[in-house]
Amino acid sequence: MSKNELPKAYDFKNTEKRLYDWWVERGYFKPSNDPGQPGFDPSIKPFVISIPPANVTGELHLGHAMYVSMEDLMIRYQRMKGVPTLWVPGTDHAGIATQLQVEKDLMRTEEVTREELGREKFVERVWTWKKKYHAIISSQIRRLGASCDWDRERFTLDEGLSVAVREAFVRFYEKGLIYRGPRLINWSPGLKTAVSDLEVEYSEEPGKLYYFKYMLADGSGEFIPVATTRPETILGDTAVAVHPEDTRYLKYVGKQVKVPILGREIPVIADDYVDREFGTGALKITPGHDPNDYQIGQRHKLQVISVLDAIAHITPAGGPYEGMDRFDCRKKIWEDMKKAGLVIKEQAYTLNVPRSQRGGEVIEPMVSTQWFVRMSELAEDALKAVQDGRIRIIPERFTKVYYNWLENIQDWCISRQLWWGHRIPVWYCDDCNEMTVARQDPTACTKCGSRNIHQDPDVLDTWFSSGLWPFSTLGWPDETPDYQYFYPTSVLETGYDILFFWVARMIVDGLELTGKVPFHTVYLHGIIRDEFGDKMSKSKDNVIDPLPLMDELGTDALRFTLLVGSTPGNDINVDVKRVAANRNFANKIWNAGRFVINAINNAPDKPEKAALWSLADSWIWARYKQLLGEVNHLFETWQFGEAGRQIYEFFWSELADWYIEIAKQQLAEGGDRAFYTAQTLSRLLDGCLRLLHPFTPFVTEELWGHLKTAAVAHSDHLTPKGGWPEALIIAPWPEPLPFETWEEGKIAHFTLIMEVVKTIRNLRAEKKVQPGKPITAILVAGLNTSVLLDQAVIIQNLAHLDPKTFQVVEKMTEKPENAVSMVTSGIEIYLPLGDIVDSDSERVRLTRELQTIDSQIKRLETLLGGDFAKKAPPQVVEKERQKLVEYRATSEQLRNQIKS
Repeated sequence: MSKNELPKAYDFKNTEKRLYDWWVERGYFKPSNDPGQPGFDPSIKPFVISIPPANVTGELHLGHAMYVSMEDLMIRYQRMKGVPTLWVPGTDHAGIATQLQVEKDLMRTEEVTREELGREKFVERVWTWKKKYHAIISSQIRRLGASCDWDRERFTLDEGLSVAVREAFVRFYEKGLIYRGPRLINWSPGLKTAVSDLEVEYSEEPGKLYYFKYMLADGSGEFIPVATTRPETILGDTAVAVHPEDTRYLKYVGKQVKVPILGREIPVIADDYVDREFGTGALKITPGHDPNDYQIGQRHKLQVISVLDAIAHITPAGGPYEGMDRFDCRKKIWEDMKKAGLVIKEQAYTLNVPRSQRGGEVIEPMVSTQWFVRMSELAEDALKAVQDGRIRIIPERFTKVYYNWLENIQDWCISRQLWWGHRIPVWYCDDCNEMTVARQDPTACTKCGSRNIHQDPDVLDTWFSSGLWPFSTLGWPDETPDYQYFYPTSVLETGYDILFFWVARMIVDGLELTGKVPFHTVYLHGIIRDEFGDKMSKSKDNVIDPLPLMDELGTDALRFTLLVGSTPGNDINVDVKRVAANRNFANKIWNAGRFVINAINNAPDKPEKAALWSLADSWIWARYKQLLGEVNHLFETWQFGEAGRQIYEFFWSELADWYIEIAKQQLAEGGDRAFYTAQTLSRLLDGCLRLLHPFTPFVTEELWGHLKTAAVAHSDHLTPKGGWPEALIIAPWPEPLPFETWEEGKIAHFTLIMEVVKTIRNLRAEKKVQPGKPITAILVAGLNTSVLLDQAVIIQNLAHLDPKTFQVVEKMTEKPENAVSMVTSGIEIYLPLGDIVDSDSERVRLTRELQTIDSQIKRLETLLGGDFAKKAPPQVVEKERQKLVEYRATSEQLRNQIKS
């Protein structure tokens, strides 16, 4: 590269892909200590992250950009620290979500359902979808600058992970931790599958409480008043419950009542669960369609009746309503009950409606035969792992949330009535009805030898395979070199919203299947929200697509916005203006780099004398050392956002705004002053680019390459300790430097200079003095006189003072007349008004203002001297008189100003 080849503007569009391809080609994303490679040392501890696998359901959103940026920051930081790093990339088959997307696509493009297509052909279509979107997602993760080891990329349905899933299922089954049976589960009528508690979202919606009569079966005409929000479930009632201490209903306990319309007799029971204050104090019990009723039914050995089928239509148990949609049935049965004289009233009521996270339809609790994992025993080990410190959750407040969930955990329903996913490895014998649970597909029943066997049609919950991710991606259950060296991993970084979905299950699975915690740290980031703090959603039209944003403003700008705006566990508000502002920061970095490289090219290649540092040199280097200490501490304590903010403030507000401005003067002196200034600039830019690299990898790598080329070509004296590495991505991280006591004094002295300059600049702006116009200033510095005299030229140039009239004195007996005076940090500053005000133009301005004020005075005097003062309300008159007083005072001030 020639000396003058550095472009004037940073062109991210022609930089990002070129640099990324170069990084991959050079192998920088691979661990520096890699099993199977020459020189491998198993005693060196690596830093490993398993990427949260993105669903193959579509393109990436800001949430993906958040975790990719955060994890890449951690990986790049550790790589620069000299630690062997591995970041395992991959994608998730996302059973329900992907199947739903493909079904919608088929209906939209071909108007065909999956049932019409058939299981085999439908799964083929999903694989086609996966290939398309897996490629899109992988390219977009690359676009974000992710330094993953792409040779180790995995997919939750690939061959190796499928082996791991079967191994895990069989081990759990053999230990009695997996079982099959009827239980109350969440059913999605739209998706026609069971869903877990965590896949159900509750929303407050307007509804009704329906009050009706449960007639006693003895024909007495007496009844128990009951209220429900779902009249259709009356068809599945198997008891009416009252509180054992409720005197209103105790006489009915043990008696029979009749189910409305159906006439089926059911018992009245007493149970402590009943809330005497809610509704009528009597509760209809439907064990087949309510989780609380199911528990009551278990205690009282009540019959369980299912009145809803897979699509939420009424079953034959519903008698005359068989085949009706649940909501149509609700209307019809209520009409029939009105006709039968069983209705008491209806009352508006806010419902907490359970809806499918994926499909959005109302979820129905219903009893179904499914596969479950017994969680209580597994949860104990997962609790201990955090309690004894083997796993740390950041921020710590989520530890309590983690404990609460595991302490109240229910058995996990792992079977899904889907076609896309890991097929449950269980085969049923058509002859002896026994089950075969196997790692490999069997050809015959293991009990009777019959070949008439068929596999369970259901697939496993997506989170079953995701829970194995940290170790299955490294080769488990085989003892592969990768598994032996890289497991356990180091950090699990993800959003706090999937702490239970994914994080807890990985800990459970890791402890049970490998005997080790899967990672030592859980780092939780917050949810991305819009600029007003609202959750982003298509319905609100406030979703920010990261791809066009990167096309327009660059990847570094987006990354820096997300990373510096984040704190562990807290939501982050993002808007395009903030990203645009950080694009400006990338340009600021580039422009500063151009200045430094130009300074290197034009400075002497070696000094004549020993180091000659100015106060500004000493100050900026001392501040840089302080920054190193702060940033390293912040990185070690997981405060990456604050670290980025401090680097930003140092680079923009101190290095660029102050030191570079002074450096221009020092470079102009030539000789040793120019050499040492260029050397200081080179070292500072090198250090800042290293600190910024994990945040903004592209602009820093590109600029650092230019810096290295210029420095190597110009002078050996600019070579950093340890030499120039091949690339910034593998350059050593700047470690804290010892801070000398004398450096505090340098910082204090230069801070004083900055305060004086800022005070003068503020007054110039306030008085609208032309930016380049020199003005007179007198500084009364007292004990700081020598400091200010030593830096007089710096003050003069930065504050645009007239060198002929600028003075620094220790003390002053008489204060200057007609001068503005200010005091900052004990320094008295006097600026003669004649210098900062154009007398002629100021006189014209003041005269015009006086004419306006005098006309208002005349108007008010006329108004108050007429009928207005007699007819208007007293308070109004007084208000106008007060205005007149204020105008007269202003007029007097203006006349004095014009005179002076």
